[in-house]
Amino acid sequence: MKLAPWRQPLAHALYRNRSLAYSRYAQLATVQRDGRPANRTIVFRGFLNDTNQLKFVTDNRSDKIGQIVQQPWGELCWYFPKTREQFRLLGTLAIVNSVTQEIELATARTEQWQNLSDAARLQFAWPHPSNPRDVSTQFDVSAPDATQPLDNFCLLLLNPTQVDHLELRGNPQNRHRYDRIETSNETQWTIQEINP
Repeated sequence: MKLAPWRQPLAHALYRNRSLAYSRYAQLATVQRDGRPANRTIVFRGFLNDTNQLKFVTDNRSDKIGQIVQQPWGELCWYFPKTREQFRLLGTLAIVNSVTQEIELATARTEQWQNLSDAARLQFAWPHPSNPRDVSTQFDVSAPDATQPLDNFCLLLLNPTQVDHLELRGNPQNRHRYDRIETSNETQWTIQEINP
């Protein structure tokens, strides 16, 4: 697969902001069952192999899973403070869970689990997210197996169809929009300079 032209500016922003641990945090918006928006901060975990799909992790017990199953569209908003850039990535979301049959995706899920820190893996063994907290609830649980993901661990993939890149430095500022065009035999991206 040919890498999208927005990958280079995004890689450059990640590299130039690498000293800021929070530069890997982005906000993902989805739509709730009642049509209201839902937004949360998630951690970028890289790209799926040689594709343009961005990787994140989530718990299949979280509210966002039901939202994605009902409406697979989402938008990621990602701000890089050092370089003063914003990327908005619109696309479809896919959940890779314990019953995913496709070998490549199942392998990617397992590898992502193995790449997590012990503390991150431990959170998937905690009680059900969003449920009322009971004072007797135990968060002091045994560490899960570091090689085999828990059933509730999911790899979340964002497959962008449109990317809006805004560089906030300069006067006027620079802004480019990348749109994915699907044809019968290939995927192409258009690039358009737009007003900030």
